[in-house]
Amino acid sequence: MTDFAISPEVLRATIAETLGAKARSVTVALGEVTVVVGAADYIEAAVLLRDAPGCRFEQLIDLCGMDYSDYREGEWQGERYGVITHLLSVSLNQRVRLKVFAPNEDLPVVDSLQPVWNAATWFEREAFDLYGIVFEGHDDLRRILTDYGFIGHPFRKDFPVSGHVEMRYDEEQKRVVYQPVSIEPREITPRVIREDNYGSGLH
Repeated sequence: MTDFAISPEVLRATIAETLGAKARSVTVALGEVTVVVGAADYIEAAVLLRDAPGCRFEQLIDLCGMDYSDYREGEWQGERYGVITHLLSVSLNQRVRLKVFAPNEDLPVVDSLQPVWNAATWFEREAFDLYGIVFEGHDDLRRILTDYGFIGHPFRKDFPVSGHVEMRYDEEQKRVVYQPVSIEPREITPRVIREDNYGSGLH
């Protein structure tokens, strides 16, 4: 007898049984299992996914933030900010996607997964830097990709493409300085020019 969850449907049933009411939903799409849990149950659900006999997700292989404010052209009606984690069970050769949504849009906060998988450390710093999601309990939550003086969070849907400030080297001060963005917003309409015989002989 084997503990392997051979099919996604078997894994879905195992996870649904393991998490019980802690799982808002457990679905299968494109051969992958996705679990959505509430923010209050996030840590407890993560520990169960790591330790339960039919799960054994020993490794966190990826974690990212998401801004759903314009998801599917406004069809999304749920919370704006989410954290998506991909987990791997080496011992059972199975994977799962774990989702949690921050209940407060103005100050998105979810628990840190550091105590469960220490691999979450830098991933959570990245999500904080790019989306402004605060991971409660993280022991070193600071920017990791942008400069410490950077204003805003560049992966949010309402962040301007040109940013808020720009950097340049100042000859007099002999250092890099920040200044307001000097680029004027403009809209470029691409012009497509094709010859009359474009694509001939290909069909």
